[in-house]
Amino acid sequence: MDTGNRTYSTDIMRGLTLVLMLFVNDLFMPGVPSWLGHMKADFDGMGLADWVFPGFLFMVGMAIPFSIGKRISEGQNTFSIARHIIIRTISLLIIGVLMINSERVNPEFTGISENLWAILMYIGVFLIWNKYQENDKNFFTITGLRLVGIATLVFLIFKFRSGEVANNGSLITSWWGILGLIGWGYLVSAFIYLGLRNNILYTALACIFFLAVNILSKLDLLSSLDSVQPVFGVIIEGNVPLIVIAGMLTTLILKKYSKSSYLKTIAIIVSVGILSIIAGFILRKWFIISKIQATPSWGLICNGISMILFALLYWIIDIKKYTRWTFFLKPAGENSLTTYLAPDIIYYLIWSTGIPVLIYKQSGIPLVVIAGSAAWALLMVGLTALLVRFNIKLKL
Repeated sequence: MDTGNRTYSTDIMRGLTLVLMLFVNDLFMPGVPSWLGHMKADFDGMGLADWVFPGFLFMVGMAIPFSIGKRISEGQNTFSIARHIIIRTISLLIIGVLMINSERVNPEFTGISENLWAILMYIGVFLIWNKYQENDKNFFTITGLRLVGIATLVFLIFKFRSGEVANNGSLITSWWGILGLIGWGYLVSAFIYLGLRNNILYTALACIFFLAVNILSKLDLLSSLDSVQPVFGVIIEGNVPLIVIAGMLTTLILKKYSKSSYLKTIAIIVSVGILSIIAGFILRKWFIISKIQATPSWGLICNGISMILFALLYWIIDIKKYTRWTFFLKPAGENSLTTYLAPDIIYYLIWSTGIPVLIYKQSGIPLVVIAGSAAWALLMVGLTALLVRFNIKLKL
């Protein structure tokens, strides 16, 4: 197997984390078992939902050596790759900020309902960042569609008013949103890979560095950086880069050892994963396990789970070749951004009608609610597959 190319198990694990993300995001209903949801900020522990996002962050890191490595092998220079990293990061930050502000729209001040503002925003995002089938004949058509998307977002930004005191009612960055967090983590990790390339030792040291930053941040020992916290807070907190770089480290181990021995590869990844979990529980003495607080104990335990789960999937899919069962995860794994954003358009369209289409949410029976959310997640993966067939797929 040539691990110079992305292994199939990385796409499947990415698809798995996305399906679980759609599932747990839809599961905010009374009566659902607490272990499936998010734990409160001050609770020492984690449920399934508390692993899903860091699991996806981990996969963002795993993809970096493949994607940036491919650009390097194609002969792209450092400036060109750096420009790509920055543009991709800015794109993620823009979409992330727009998403968190879509929940703050005040129809009275904005002149547009929250649902319509969000629907138009997502349409603009798809028009701008869709991966079009470009050729000499459709250049002006594609350019026109992108300009319409840009004009739509500019219009929505200028029209936006929340009616709140914060930022005079205009857009706020807040916590940057899910995609914004991914953007910051990607920015740091991609530049680290660009500088260190496939050096496992130095990448491991980078991971340890951001673990130390995370610890110092939670001990309130980085107050001297408060002035830049509003912009660079995700980096200063250390937790997101820690998780993304851990994924990157896992790929470097895979690339180095899998050509000679898959057993050694799996043993190393599982061993590092176990050590990460142990370290997380050791740090639990000082930091509770909390996603909301982004504690180092939580980050390390999530990294350990992701490493062990990936090793298992790698053995099942790439070594044993048991791949038939993965068909329902493939569209999500190959089109992650489309899978994540497209369901939101459906939500806002449903909410616009006021018709209780998602009847399982009114059930009150936990099993029905869980089954309904699971069906929703799978249906949204099917939607992604359908959109891709019509050449609608996001690519940053």
